[in-house]
Amino acid sequence: MRVASALAAETLGPTITAGEILVEIMSTSIGAGFLEPQPLIGPFPSGAPAIFIDQVAKLGSPAGIISAVGDDDFGRLNIERLKRDGADVSAIEILSDMPTGSAFVRYREDGNRDFVFNIAKSASGMIRMTDGARELVERAGHVHVMGSAFAIPGIAEILMESVAAVKSRGGSVSFDPNIRKELLTGQADARKRLDQILGVTDLLLPSGEELAIAAGLDDEDAAVASLLASGISEIVLKRGAQGSSCLVSGKRFDCPAFIVEEVDPTGAGDCFGATYVTCRRQGRPHDEALRYANAAGARTVTRRGPMEGVSSFAELDEFIQANRSDI
Repeated sequence: MRVASALAAETLGPTITAGEILVEIMSTSIGAGFLEPQPLIGPFPSGAPAIFIDQVAKLGSPAGIISAVGDDDFGRLNIERLKRDGADVSAIEILSDMPTGSAFVRYREDGNRDFVFNIAKSASGMIRMTDGARELVERAGHVHVMGSAFAIPGIAEILMESVAAVKSRGGSVSFDPNIRKELLTGQADARKRLDQILGVTDLLLPSGEELAIAAGLDDEDAAVASLLASGISEIVLKRGAQGSSCLVSGKRFDCPAFIVEEVDPTGAGDCFGATYVTCRRQGRPHDEALRYANAAGARTVTRRGPMEGVSSFAELDEFIQANRSDI
């Protein structure tokens, strides 16, 4: 049984991740799918790992991503946004023979979304461990793993190589599962990969049914106890409109949600996770980290576009002050 360890301080090196970078193009009309001509807005820089790392950088912390884009305007749009917000883009490979990944999005009447993705047949489907990527890993102090990235061939190997290198230097790992039961049904490799990641995770960031899937237990208290006993040091439950909770050995911290008018939910969980990880790596206490993370997720949904709501600490302080429920 491994011993639980805290997240590595930022002095050890930047927070890194690996995964897709893409553009998002959104319909401005409400309806089902894309079976007829309709007005669109975008492109917006996107991709869950890119949103996460952009938020870390926006908070003024060192951050970098291993990824790939095409030699096109969509790729340049993403790289320039990440650079502008302070992210290290040295491990983003530019591929001349592949397009940058894309996602077309349309909202339905019930708030659900229809997507048309091009990831597997884009530069995002060709991410590899380049010399630039290995150099970034050698400097890193923390690896953030996103379950959504495992749909990309070879990402699991890149992430586990990065985790092994960073852990060997006393670094840490956070994991946002982003998984569904259906994805594990009948897939022994998927369950094995999930258990492999959980075996090196220091901070787990599940939402919805992901806690039960990770632990293999439906009862929340039993699931938390089992995962903490396995060596995970912190579990942060993302509860959306019900706020969030942090559970560590013998302690629990709850933080209510900020009430805002939702414009676009894309990226809220990524910004929440990035902000919590950054706060904890800076040595901020659990309750303060939760408050900032809730604010980051809430502020994100008030802007249209996945990265348009990323926030600095100054912007989060202003948001928190303006949205305090006791005023």
